[in-house]
Order: sequence, then C-alpha cells, then structure tokens
Amino acid sequence: GSLITLSCLSHRVVCQVISSAVPAESILDNGTSDSSWITRLENNYGFYIGLGLAVFSSFLIGSSVILKKKGLLRLVEKGGTRAGDGGHGYLKDWLWWAGLLT
Repeated sequence: GSLITLSCLSHRVVCQVISSAVPAESILDNGTSDSSWITRLENNYGFYIGLGLAVFSSFLIGSSVILKKKGLLRLVEKGGTRAGDGGHGYLKDWLWWAGLLT
C-alpha cells in the first residue's frame, strides 16, 4: 500500500493505506476539514486577533497600575499611613480597588 503523512498542531502520524473501502465523501464529516469556519478565520484574521488581544491586555494592565498608584497617592495626600510603613488605609479607597479589579 501507499503511505500518507498526517500532521496536526502537535502530532504527526504516518498511515499505510491497504484498500479503499470508504467513499471519499464520508471522510470529512467530522468538521476538521480545511474549509471549516474556524480554520478560515484563523488563516485570514489570526494575526489581527492576536494583535488586538495583546494591545487590549496591555491597556488593561497599564490602567490597573495607574489606578492603584493614584489611589495610593490620594491616601498620602489625606495624611494616611503609607502602605510601606504598615498602613492599610488604601483598602478603604475605591480607586485602589478599581485598579485591582481591572
């Protein structure tokens, strides 16, 4: 028989064909063919989806740091004990919690 090499994302399989008993139309009905919408979406827009997710996550991380820092600075302006000196007043500040939850 002939040998066929199949490759997926993390596996590579070599198959030997002995006889052709199954019609070709019934082979691709498990939804894994190259014409599936997920494969077409990844091939066409995969880079842009990844870039958008990276920019969005960078925005969220940066805004989280800024909000927490503004909350800590606001605490110092009010005359509270700094967190580094053992104070826990920042836990009562809504701006610090907004930064933590972002």
